[in-house]
Amino acid sequence: MARHSKAQLLANVSLFSGCSTKELDHIAGLVDQSEVAAGETLITAGGMGREAFVVVSGEASVTLDDTVVGTAGPGSVLGEMSLLDATLRRSATVTATTAMEVLVIGPREFDALINAHPAVLRGIASELARRLHAADTRLLG
Repeated sequence: MARHSKAQLLANVSLFSGCSTKELDHIAGLVDQSEVAAGETLITAGGMGREAFVVVSGEASVTLDDTVVGTAGPGSVLGEMSLLDATLRRSATVTATTAMEVLVIGPREFDALINAHPAVLRGIASELARRLHAADTRLLG
């Protein structure tokens, strides 16, 4: 898988689409770039989270009690709830179904990110609201 600069990768993620080049360069300094092999588990349901992932390329399945409840692809943010509230356990298991490239952010870097770039926090809040609405729709019809 070809390696790109982190700022280039961030520029292609909708969560960061409103960021300037200078902001992308700053955010790039806060994240680590990692490759994930197909079949590798990124997140395990019930575990404590210490990082979040932004999917740059590839796909993953999201499972709950061995049932696939969704997929994650480029632009997806995974595990962010544990960075918003460190007492929360992971709610689902996420497993790479193809080779993936992800950006990884830890709690200290996440705090720096949302303090310096509040628009990113608003984007995360919007995504969480969409997920909650979808879950309500599935449960309530």
